[in-house]
Amino acid sequence: MDAASSAGAKPPHTPTPAPTPARRQADAAAAVDVVLPCLDEAGALPWVLKRMPPGYRAIVVDNGSTDGSADLARDLGALVVHEPVKGFGSACHAGLTAATAPVVCFCDCDASLDPRELPYVAEPVRDGDADLVLGRRRPATRGAWPPHARLANRVLAHKLRARTGARLHDLGPMRAARREDLLALGLTDRRSGYPLEMVVRAAEASWRIQETDVRYLPRTGRSKVTGTLRGTLTAVRDMSAVLAHV
Repeated sequence: MDAASSAGAKPPHTPTPAPTPARRQADAAAAVDVVLPCLDEAGALPWVLKRMPPGYRAIVVDNGSTDGSADLARDLGALVVHEPVKGFGSACHAGLTAATAPVVCFCDCDASLDPRELPYVAEPVRDGDADLVLGRRRPATRGAWPPHARLANRVLAHKLRARTGARLHDLGPMRAARREDLLALGLTDRRSGYPLEMVVRAAEASWRIQETDVRYLPRTGRSKVTGTLRGTLTAVRDMSAVLAHV
């Protein structure tokens, strides 16, 4: 079901209202844009957006929500982008192309990652000490990271190290890099393989890639990927295809 079929949801191609002067001033001051792929995350959005650090602009990419996520995000001060083509990579790339700040972060929109920790991944990039920084997830509670999802991540990280030599232990969704450099990678995956393709392409381009620890919290609502075995297997399939073809 797409957003247009839900009462109160904004159709994908409806023009976005002109930004207010306060919004324009805040956007101009943003040193870092934060891309937040969103599919029915109304329950988590207030928590996520209220924790955005000063100077970090939230770009919520609505990927067909039917729970009013887009309108809620807009009311909470986020820039909202509508991406009608379904897929995690589609939402991520739509946010990247909408970004204007020199440095872009990516972060899940389900309250599993605390935006207050975004500077841990962004500052090394802003300071010129790294080209791509990934947040290595450290579960805050026993149930934050289901065993099947953790195992799948471990297997994929091992394959990635073997393929690229990058010393990574997690393909964490919280990450940061320079916007123009990300666009120059020419990422093509529009499904769950997008985050992995980013790392593979960056390693091939001899980027300086780092990890830093971030807390991993129990998400709000039901996960579309790691919360189900089927979703996890789909993500593994997509990412394995990336490793086989890039």
